[in-house]
Amino acid sequence: MHFKELEKFLNDYFEINAYKDYAPNGLQIQGSKNIKKVITGVTACQALIDEAIYENADAIIVHHGYFWKGEDYPITGIKYQRIAKLIKNGIHLFAYHLPLDGHREIGNNVLLAQKLNLENISFFDTGVKPDISVIADCNLDLASFSKLIAKILGREPLVINTKSSNKKVAICTGGAQDFIEYAYNAGATTFISGEISERTPHIARELGINYIAAGHHATEKEGVKAIANLLEERLNLEAKFVDINNPA
Repeated sequence: MHFKELEKFLNDYFEINAYKDYAPNGLQIQGSKNIKKVITGVTACQALIDEAIYENADAIIVHHGYFWKGEDYPITGIKYQRIAKLIKNGIHLFAYHLPLDGHREIGNNVLLAQKLNLENISFFDTGVKPDISVIADCNLDLASFSKLIAKILGREPLVINTKSSNKKVAICTGGAQDFIEYAYNAGATTFISGEISERTPHIARELGINYIAAGHHATEKEGVKAIANLLEERLNLEAKFVDINNPA
């Protein structure tokens, strides 16, 4: 497959023009190969690039790519090493950030809600358009729910228990801890994201909403896993998700 064909398929599927993002979505680094094999992963780190080279992949698709808003322009140091290795090996790099968070079928938020057996999933406003965050009903108490999260994600979450019920759970994966007030205003009694800041427990206690920091990396694996399945099913490409361990 020519890289332009894959680019069009993915850009259309994720409706990238609907989002105002912090980094470019779509093709970020052009390689030199026709695409037969794809590696997907959370972040375009050196370890993932090395895995792609080892697997003789032609393209990498990630959630966290390069060229973020506010990032220094010079391509030096680690950035140079990564990009140079991609170009030297002819590997294309695609990245989908907010469009992958908010996709209605294979988005990080909706897939995590499904894996946690939440019911009546819907999207709510966090100031990002289109809406990317989800809210849903939960039948477990907070302690049981926290154990389920640990089992599903393979790591213990950090839980701020404010003694609120756990009936309405909101999710925005990654580094969305500052969306906690949006979650509260949407009716959530528990909010899950990936990270936690020093201010987060204070805000949670003052609002009376439970907060669960379940890991930035851990909460954002489902979308890129699903992309690999999508490419195999829809485009007959060989595709593989590679999990580069990250405790953050």
